[in-house]
Amino acid sequence: MHRQFALNDRVGHKFSLNLADILPAIYYNAAMPTLIDGHNLIPKMGLRLDSVDDELDLVTRLNEFCRLSRKTGLEVYFDGAPSPQAGPRTIGLVKAHFVRLGLTADDAIRDRLRALGRSAKNWSVVSSDRQVQANARAAYARVITSEEFAAEVINTLRAGPPANAKKSNMTESELTEWLALFGEKGTKDKPKF
Repeated sequence: MHRQFALNDRVGHKFSLNLADILPAIYYNAAMPTLIDGHNLIPKMGLRLDSVDDELDLVTRLNEFCRLSRKTGLEVYFDGAPSPQAGPRTIGLVKAHFVRLGLTADDAIRDRLRALGRSAKNWSVVSSDRQVQANARAAYARVITSEEFAAEVINTLRAGPPANAKKSNMTESELTEWLALFGEKGTKDKPKF
């Protein structure tokens, strides 16, 4: 069913809006799971790639974004992880994939899209890297630039929580695991990936 609405703009020009045109945007915001090229997004979020805690800072902001926007299904990929720290970890509402040295996050995202098969069309990929975008388009996934996604996250974080929102979705054990992995802020012997 195509539902069309006749509207007027601010100057009185008439135009019509097809409900089917706006539903994909509503669907994306509410339910579309997303693969994120983490190191590509970090500088767009106002964070520094040379910071010891850049990955932790990004995952923390993404977790807060998920909590505020009620978005689920975010998977963020970081490359350059030493073997002991490599692998996936669920932190709150975000699944972080630490890709081992010798592989790239770009390759891991491509492999994830291949594993999704036909359902990749129901996913979004966040990256401004042209090769990552090309891989996403080849899998029929929706491409969102890191700049666009960063703007959405920043705007959501600035808007703040609804009046009756919970404080955090991260469990105490997840926080303990995360702190054990990265140590306390300012520790010099933390692994850098």
